[in-house]
Amino acid sequence: MRRRIRSDRGQVALEYIGFIPILLFVALCAIQLGWVAYVHEQADTAARTAARVEAQHRGRGEAAGVAAVRQGIGAEVRVSRTADAVTAVATIEIASIIPGLDPAPARATAVMPNDDPEVTGP
Repeated sequence: MRRRIRSDRGQVALEYIGFIPILLFVALCAIQLGWVAYVHEQADTAARTAARVEAQHRGRGEAAGVAAVRQGIGAEVRVSRTADAVTAVATIEIASIIPGLDPAPARATAVMPNDDPEVTGP
């Protein structure tokens, strides 16, 4: 007769269950990092589009900047003009999927030369 003194049955399952929260947290951090990069890229696109359109067509830049990004992302675009240049600033809030994390909003600025025919002539 063989006697078992200790049994290791179930040890791997317990170790796996203990490691799952760490894996989930790392996966959420990777997703959050990707989302932050995506939102910053969208803010840059909105600012460049707004400045380019406003430089050629007065009063249309803000709407073009908002339309250039994904619809539900909530971009806010502000455009200012001088005789020489058009400056557009796009701001987008970054949603967090990790509890307790409050990332700063993505903000991008673009400056284009003012090509408006009313200012520069034909």
